[in-house]
Amino acid sequence: MELKKAFIFMLISTLSFSLMNAIVKYLVHLPAYELVFFRSLGTLLFSTSFLVFHKIPILGNKRKLLLSRAIFGVISMTLFFMSLKYLTMGTAVSLRYIAPIFAAIFAIFMLREKVKLIQWLFFAIAFGGVLVLKGLDKEIDTFGLSLIIGAAFFSGLVFVTITKIGKQDHPVVVVNYFMFVATLVGGFLMLFNFVTPKGIEWLLLLLLGVFGYFGQLYMTKAFQSASTNQVAPFKYIEVVFTVILGFFWFQESYSLWSLLGILMIIGGLVLNALYKRGSL
Repeated sequence: MELKKAFIFMLISTLSFSLMNAIVKYLVHLPAYELVFFRSLGTLLFSTSFLVFHKIPILGNKRKLLLSRAIFGVISMTLFFMSLKYLTMGTAVSLRYIAPIFAAIFAIFMLREKVKLIQWLFFAIAFGGVLVLKGLDKEIDTFGLSLIIGAAFFSGLVFVTITKIGKQDHPVVVVNYFMFVATLVGGFLMLFNFVTPKGIEWLLLLLLGVFGYFGQLYMTKAFQSASTNQVAPFKYIEVVFTVILGFFWFQESYSLWSLLGILMIIGGLVLNALYKRGSL
């Protein structure tokens, strides 16, 4: 029953994040920092209100780690938003998911964790998908690829930092730090290159924060409803939703090599998640 509830929560989360990705893709003509600002501001209002209402200390306990997580998250989000200008949504989201590979490498040195040989095999399958995308799909933009690899790198640092924070801070405190720093950075940098949104674009910018918040909220609920190893594989449903949205909204198409590369990336990472869960 708990796993079923977690699955429903993750469905809501991944759909919310997919809709947020689609809006970013639609508004990709706006500067990335402007998108970062509006996406973060909307979520910040929700997360701060939650903390105040429940009388949870906003500054948290592990402040240096919270700030580090926020900085890594802002860099990752900005690079991801920038990459959507050059890559299809499904490709960008799939490539961002190689973050666990970087996280595993960082964890060896920062957390003294051990990675089993079979896990490296699964990571090799996933990374092989990246090579298939770049080497065999001639439509993949090199600059876009470098942006999304950078986003995955910093996302890996986010994972390790959150692990170090552990349960010493409330999940919404972690999110609030991230959104606060992102709002400050995005707000400051967009002043130098602000493009005035037109018509419905204002509404879409506001919806970025709404979908971002519900994506974050229900992902947290999913991980709280069942163990991390049980829930983690469900996160990859976001790729399916994103590919479908990209096909119908932006008429994005994928070559056979693209689909193979995406399947290898997601397949390798799902196998790793199932191994950690004890299902393999």
